Parts: sequence; C-alpha cells; structure tokens
Amino acid sequence: MSHEESASHEESASHEESASHEESASLGRAAAPGRVAALGRVASDTRLIFLRSMRQTLRSKVAVVFGAVQPLLYLVLFGPLLSDLVDVRGFGAGSAWQVFVPGVLIQLALFGAGFAGFGLIADLRSGVVERLRVTPASRTALLLGRVLRDTVVVAFQGAVVVAVGLALGLRAPVGGIVVGLALVVALAVSVASLSYVVALRTRSEDAFAPILSSVTLPLMLLSGILLPMSLAPGWLDVVSRFTPFRYMVDAARAAFLGDYATAAVAEGALVAVALLVASVALGARRFRRENA
Repeated sequence: MSHEESASHEESASHEESASHEESASLGRAAAPGRVAALGRVASDTRLIFLRSMRQTLRSKVAVVFGAVQPLLYLVLFGPLLSDLVDVRGFGAGSAWQVFVPGVLIQLALFGAGFAGFGLIADLRSGVVERLRVTPASRTALLLGRVLRDTVVVAFQGAVVVAVGLALGLRAPVGGIVVGLALVVALAVSVASLSYVVALRTRSEDAFAPILSSVTLPLMLLSGILLPMSLAPGWLDVVSRFTPFRYMVDAARAAFLGDYATAAVAEGALVAVALLVASVALGARRFRRENA
C-alpha cells in the first residue's frame, strides 16, 4: 500500500470516528429532551387521574369524614385512660398525648390508605380500568394519581386528628407536628401503593378484606401504636423490631417531644423513604403489567 493510500485510509477512519462521536452526541442531546417530555407526560397524566379520583371522593364527603372517626374515637375514649400511665416505667417521656397521638396518626395512615384497594376493585368491576387501558395515559400515572388522592385525604384527616389532640391537651412543637405529618404522608403513599397491588392480584372484596385485616391488625399491635413497645415483654419487643412501622411510630413520638436530632428520627425517616421507594416501584410495575 502506498503512502497516499495509507493516508487516505487514515483520513477516512478519522472522519468516520468523528462522525460517530457527533452522532452519539446528537442522540444524547435528543434523549435528554425525550426523558423530560416523558416525565412531563407522567406528571400531566397523574394530575388528570388525581383530579378525577378527587372529584369522586368529594362526591362522598361522608366517607372522608367517617374515615377519621375511628382514630378520633381512639383519642376521645382511649387517650384519657393513659393519663395514669405516664409515670409507669417504660411508658416513655412526655405526656400521654405526646405518646398516643403520634401512634394514632400512624394508625390512620395504615388503615386509611390500606382500604384504598377497595375502590380499585370497584373500578375493575365497573370497567373503568378497562376503559383507561385503551387511552394513551401513562400506566405509572394510573397508580400515582390514585395514590396522590389517597395521600391528600389521609393528610387532611391527620390534620384533624392533631387539632382534636391539641384540644384534648396535646402539647407539641410545630416542627414536631410537621415531622409527624410528613411521616404519615410517606406511609400513606407506601400503604396505598401496596393496597393497589393486592387489589390487582385478588380482584375481589371477599379475598382482599381478609388479607387486609390479617396484615394490618398484627402490624398495628406490633408497631406500638396504642402503647409503647418498651412496655412489652422482651421477646415481643424483639419481634416488633422486624416491622417497619415500629420505627416510624418511635420517630413520630420523638419528634412530638422536640427531639429531632436522635437516632429514632433518623431510623424512622430512613425506613419511611425506603418503604416509599420500594412500594411505589412495585405498584408502578404491577400497573404497567396489568395495563400492557
């Protein structure tokens, strides 16, 4: 091969390599707006599904009000019984309300968002999900819109519970109340997502209801919602540490005492974030598979 041919081949290879780099850079620039557009579409579709779901909820204001009745009954009828336990060893620092109200908030998220699956089963039976399946709506948005509605409802009910608690004698810093409600919101997102996953698997109230009660009741008791687990026997205290809600209850109680920079708050926040990410990912995957 002559020097001219060799130089020609090298120049050609250089041009091809340069063109390849330019094409890759162009594809990268094109992919970035594409991802942004996809996220924008999910956000827009989530908003539409949320508004639709919220309108359905507001048509039945009784359901929203009665959703908060149970935790309010716990506050009014069970809370005063704890006043004599304040000085009992292991009950925890602070007043009885600072121990009890945070637990009731976590209970509200556990049960309020846990029942969300019943609404999805009704939509499956009436054909609403089938009609949404043929639309170009994002499959992930079908989950997020519903979960956002459930979270707003639980957050509203949680604010009502805190207001009633303050009226009954609760004294907590504003920052602690905000942290407690933030944990409730995170838990509501997680529980609602998992509730929809179970609803899609069962597709029947007859199967969904016993599963829900069989899971939520032990979790409520083991989380120390009604009474601190520090009062429990050693073996029961150890078992409760395998439930994620135990750490969120402890974190909310520490926040209501104003103890923000503690291991309990850090552990509760970490568990809340991990549970939220895993639950939403599982729920989105199930919705995409269901509506593929």
